[in-house]
Amino acid sequence: MKLGAGTIASGFAVPGTGATFGDPNDRSVEQWGLFEFAAQGPAAGNPFADVEFGARFTLNHRTVMTAGFYDGNGTYKVRFSPDTVGHWSFETTSSARELAGHTGGFECTAASGDNRGPIGTAHQFHFQYADGTPYFPFGTTCYSYAFIGEPFDQSTLENLKQAGFNKVRLCLLPKPLGEQKPVAMPFDRIGSTRDENLSDDSESQEKFDLARFNPAYFQHVEQRIQDLLAANIQADVILFHPYDAWGFKSMGEEADDRYLSYAVARLSAYRNVWWSIANEYDLIKSKTMKDWDRFFRIVQESDPYSRLRSIHHSRVVYDHSKPWCTHASLQEFDFEKSAERLAAWNKPIIYDEIQYEGDIARRWGNLSAEEMTYRFWRAIVNGVYATHGETFMSTNGEPVWSDAGRLHGASPARITFLRKLLESTGTTGLFAAESPYYLNAGNPGERCLYYFDYHCVGEYEFPLPETVQFKAMMINPWAMTTAPIPGTFSGKSKITLSGKPYMAVLFEKA
Repeated sequence: MKLGAGTIASGFAVPGTGATFGDPNDRSVEQWGLFEFAAQGPAAGNPFADVEFGARFTLNHRTVMTAGFYDGNGTYKVRFSPDTVGHWSFETTSSARELAGHTGGFECTAASGDNRGPIGTAHQFHFQYADGTPYFPFGTTCYSYAFIGEPFDQSTLENLKQAGFNKVRLCLLPKPLGEQKPVAMPFDRIGSTRDENLSDDSESQEKFDLARFNPAYFQHVEQRIQDLLAANIQADVILFHPYDAWGFKSMGEEADDRYLSYAVARLSAYRNVWWSIANEYDLIKSKTMKDWDRFFRIVQESDPYSRLRSIHHSRVVYDHSKPWCTHASLQEFDFEKSAERLAAWNKPIIYDEIQYEGDIARRWGNLSAEEMTYRFWRAIVNGVYATHGETFMSTNGEPVWSDAGRLHGASPARITFLRKLLESTGTTGLFAAESPYYLNAGNPGERCLYYFDYHCVGEYEFPLPETVQFKAMMINPWAMTTAPIPGTFSGKSKITLSGKPYMAVLFEKA
């Protein structure tokens, strides 16, 4: 059937997605934007479990199958992110007769503005946008951003933009927030019990129907992801975590699998979404390694766009060489082991938890800004990446930054300085030197970045290639300053340095 009676055609634009919705038969969507089709269908029984819904999207001889989802009040939706310019047509499929056979189409136009497409891996150990633009993941951690609500939604977003982070790790399932409560719950409640002021180690008495999702909760999450997309920030969505007070970490196989499929159907069309299967997966004792492998396969098979996939550990490192991992996500700061890990896994590595800048009593939560900055530089010259976190004590009831809210530390500006420095070089990523005397990474014959960490070097003879002329720049990572070093250099080049610790020198082809 063609679009007609009983069909809802969304009449709004999704900010930051490149999608515009108007006449159901006359729509345009940017490449890598988001197209959404909605239709009315069965509301009786349990539509989340009883009704299958999706669509086939076709361009010329190519067809992409996409799963839809139930969004409440009898409304079913399917979303699609086209990766190729041209006229796409679609036809819905469903186990419900009134939802099957809807047809339509849209014109996919060229990407514009800041739309560079989704992120993928590049040159084995690095990342880039779909249009080939290099991407350096300089992210932070705001576990509760997706469900904490106002006034912290807006303050978190503004702080993210001002700080210059281009990725944020966030949980999809809620975690306790003390006096602050999640905006909603992801599943329908059974009964009227409500818990107040849950702590991270307390258990809720609330009960939930795990076969019935709460669309309002996921709609709120989607708005946060759209806000991040409009700000050119990647959303690294954590699907499971152990900080749960409601039993969502131990739902059972059927509920787990249904939740993953629903999450992927709702969120995968947003081009800024990454999948983190879990945070500290090994602390969730109700799951086995077979479960984690199965979760990876479900996400991989359900996601028509192959968004980036990883898993984060506490003590037991996952085998990131498995084919469904696109990159490694680590809770470590032993960057000196990066070469061994890169060789073993043959994938990019992001040290997603290198402890936190802050002042709390826990040893992992009171790094100085200098130490956090130092760890980011150590990551880069080892050919890998790092993620920021912050946990300063709050005395006015506000959450700590690692949940959401406001930044207080001094490292974010220095971290962004490093990101912009890398972006200015034009490289897709730096490769660490093998067994260097002083840490350095670069691209042979093009550039090389030296970092002297705690060494107070007053003079050094740099072993540069003899066949290339280089210009050089002195860098003060803490002061965020650069100064050109007069002359050009090749071969063994002795240069007078500052004699101060934590300095860097960048050589680029003249």
